[in-house]
Amino acid sequence: MSRIGNKEIIFSEDVNVSLDGNLVKVKGPKGSLEKAIPEGITVNIEAGKINIKRNSEEKKIKAFHGLVRSLINNMVIGVKDGFHKSLDIIGTGYKCDIKSKNELVLSLGYSNPINFSLPDSIDAEVENKGTILKISGVDKELVGEITAKIRKLRKPERYKGKGVRYTGEVVKLKAGKAAGGKGAG
Repeated sequence: MSRIGNKEIIFSEDVNVSLDGNLVKVKGPKGSLEKAIPEGITVNIEAGKINIKRNSEEKKIKAFHGLVRSLINNMVIGVKDGFHKSLDIIGTGYKCDIKSKNELVLSLGYSNPINFSLPDSIDAEVENKGTILKISGVDKELVGEITAKIRKLRKPERYKGKGVRYTGEVVKLKAGKAAGGKGAG
């Protein structure tokens, strides 16, 4: 019995949800998304709510039950409100600039700046003189993937904490050689 899969999804009238075969389409004020539903899962759309049912008790179908409900719920939230993540760029001379609507220029301590292109459905915003980067969009999965790729360009290092990190992420700093305890001879 899936607790998450059995919860119904309630959506407002400004969100339009339709089912085309095994493809769920969701349209809202921020945009539109669509997702294919696996075999064995049934989606019932009524006035203002969506119910997800499974057709059998196979292990694979049971595993998809809660997943499909979560994915459709994220689609409904995304087209209505959108998702966003924020990155902090920490280090002397480390910064981010927006070159065009879908191109970032990141200075992360390498000899050359890094040009990072964004998909069309993702928006970027730079604050605090280029040290805070906000990524937003309607697709939760894509927003998370883009922020993870940007963070991977220069992960926070363990001694000074320089690099790109999520806002609120705690980086545990290591003690340097001088704090090791033994002298040099």
